[in-house]
Amino acid sequence: MIYMGIDVSKHKLDCGWIRDPQRGKVKTRVFPNKSDGFQALLAWACKQTGAEPGELHFVLEATGVYHEAVAYALVEAGACVSVVNPAQVRRFAQSEGVRSKTDRRDSLVLARFGMARQPRLWQPEPEEIRALKALINRLSVLEKDIQRERNRLEKAEIARQGEEVQASIHTMLEHLEAEHARLRREIDRHIDNHPQLREDRKLLKSIAGIGEVMSRMMVVVLRSRDFCSAKALGAYVGLAPVHQQSGTKTGHASISKAGDGRLRARLYMATVSAVRHNPIVREHYQRLLQRGKPKMVALVACMRKLLHLCFGVFKHRQEFQPNPLQQRVASG
Repeated sequence: MIYMGIDVSKHKLDCGWIRDPQRGKVKTRVFPNKSDGFQALLAWACKQTGAEPGELHFVLEATGVYHEAVAYALVEAGACVSVVNPAQVRRFAQSEGVRSKTDRRDSLVLARFGMARQPRLWQPEPEEIRALKALINRLSVLEKDIQRERNRLEKAEIARQGEEVQASIHTMLEHLEAEHARLRREIDRHIDNHPQLREDRKLLKSIAGIGEVMSRMMVVVLRSRDFCSAKALGAYVGLAPVHQQSGTKTGHASISKAGDGRLRARLYMATVSAVRHNPIVREHYQRLLQRGKPKMVALVACMRKLLHLCFGVFKHRQEFQPNPLQQRVASG
């Protein structure tokens, strides 16, 4: 396998290949970050290496949305692609003694990272999941805009800024809330139009504490990649425990927070509800409190427990069983 690094920015792609690692011989080229640039990049890579697309492994950093188009194009052309965590690449560069940072050098660091670590292949999300994710992201943006307008309205009322200003804010709120309602209906329609997604949501909503909002977010998470275990799902969401110890000193334990903060915030609210209404989560929470754990530590542990229940019903295609013994078997 031939590893090549691509440093992605909004307008361009810096591609680097280490032709001879022993003598430091490299090849680099810059391409526009658009469809014809993707084709030119692949043609250049095949010409330089003398390899077929299936023998090439491109390594990219996750850079917002700017890496997605080239990643999809390369996979569709038959090449192998890995989308890696920028923090991992940064630590790798430091371990290699790389001090300067340019787009060209970053592409070569990515190529070396690929050769040394052989990262797992990136799997494109199904089209219906990409569409659902885009709708949910748009809904989240609208929710933030609505909250901002409500804050402006509160300030306008307190400061007595006049009826014209308040009327303008009310008009904006009406438009935003109407669009928010329309988008929620569109999300529900999208899920209902795909039987598998509809079944996924039904299974997830059978868990006490998982409602309308959390169920659609978990459908996206669970369908976007193939999780080998509930533990892997927890690590993806950012709930993996991080322990710090050096010699006899033991630091404060925390969670990794490596995933989507918005998803963790929603999961926290769902867990607060589950502690009251879900017998398995409530039992877990009370047991931790009896062992002397602080309430927040117990809640975070229950967030992981709720994730495990989601993984269990999704994996085994069985609705939630409120009996703790039955569910322990189902979520295994």
